[in-house]
Amino acid sequence: MARNTHVAADTAAPPITSTLATFVAGHPARGWSDAVEREAHRTFYNWLGCAIGAAHHEAAVAALGAVQVLEPAAQATVLGRQEKVDIASAALVNGITSHTFDFDDTHLKTIIHPAGPVASAALALAELRGSSGRDVIDALVLGIDVACRIGNVMYPDHYDRGWHITGSTGMLGAAAACARLLHLDVQQTQMALGIAASQPVGLREQFGTMTKPFHPGGAARAGLMSALLASKGFTSSPRALEAPRGFVQVASDKRAWNEATDELGQRFEISFNTYKPFACGIVIHPSIDACVQLRERGVQADQVERIELRVHSLVLELTGKKEPKDGLQGKFSVYHGCAVGLIYGRAGEEEFSDAVVNDPAVVALRNKVQATVDDSIAEEAVQVTAVLKDGRRIDVRVDNAIGSMHNPLSDAQLEAKFAALVVPVLGEARCRDITGQWKNLAALSDIRSFVALCRP
Repeated sequence: MARNTHVAADTAAPPITSTLATFVAGHPARGWSDAVEREAHRTFYNWLGCAIGAAHHEAAVAALGAVQVLEPAAQATVLGRQEKVDIASAALVNGITSHTFDFDDTHLKTIIHPAGPVASAALALAELRGSSGRDVIDALVLGIDVACRIGNVMYPDHYDRGWHITGSTGMLGAAAACARLLHLDVQQTQMALGIAASQPVGLREQFGTMTKPFHPGGAARAGLMSALLASKGFTSSPRALEAPRGFVQVASDKRAWNEATDELGQRFEISFNTYKPFACGIVIHPSIDACVQLRERGVQADQVERIELRVHSLVLELTGKKEPKDGLQGKFSVYHGCAVGLIYGRAGEEEFSDAVVNDPAVVALRNKVQATVDDSIAEEAVQVTAVLKDGRRIDVRVDNAIGSMHNPLSDAQLEAKFAALVVPVLGEARCRDITGQWKNLAALSDIRSFVALCRP
């Protein structure tokens, strides 16, 4: 007896694997606006700071120790460290560190963190090959476009099923970026995307553990290996993305095929990238922003009877941990985010340390935060009321949190974030050297001179 399927297969799906391969292989260098070019540099710079900043986190130490068991060749840099490893391991470890602090870029339409998989794979390969800065930026733009366009095709159904969409589309973006760096032709690029399509990485069950940042690292390594395999003649299905038993139809009931190709080569998804001012899940940011504003209006923790939140249901689904036990869990607690926002007026990586998560003053305020679901409020918004012990009620509504598309971080704010992450690892002088070059990355003839600055 034939088994029932949840949604009938689409046997007439358009050839998006070949269409995207043609785009990646043939789109002209720097074939976009100045605004896209600027965002590409901002994306790379933000990713770099996040990766360097977490270079000595216990997750990085564990990952590096694991790959060193393989006695890797010294081909590429582990950012923020002296060690060099093989390019696949560098892609893995740098992908892990770039997401460890949950401080990386976000494509808000899909909540993909695209630079982690794409830049981690591309930079490792580019360092080995001595690629130009122009080649790296081109690969970044095109790789992110592929990952986010496939994300657009499937989101939110794919994410709602439990896939961590950063990893489960990131291998496609990494494969596309590396295919571009290797100058693969259309057929080889199509094979690279097909090989990558069999390697989606990441389940949302892992949020709050070291395995969450493994997802972009694993995707980076998978995409890099897919491109290398394709370059040597390894084959895959030419319809690996769209076929009835291909990636999209297996992994999602939503199949908005047009999202993969609409305005292809004219609209670039990197244009919709955003950069976090707070080192935690993006849905917490409006609540933190509101509590920072309460602090700026004179509200102090010892005055608070309770803090009332009205949030979209997704906020509590993703970040509803009321009693986080360590820093990683704190990144998924809207209650903790509100507490540190009011107490410290910020929510950087330090505010998500184990010590702060377990600080009695933070715990006491966290326990006064009450969250109510109200799906009339957008996912990116919040209504916060501080109820004070003297009976006053102070309201703050946030519709566009700092760091969002409508309230983006300036270059100066991005540089301040970078310095806060990088100076403790590389020192002030090296941080200044990197910051002095990031806006002109595309002009470098050999990316290795820049990568050398990213080691102690």
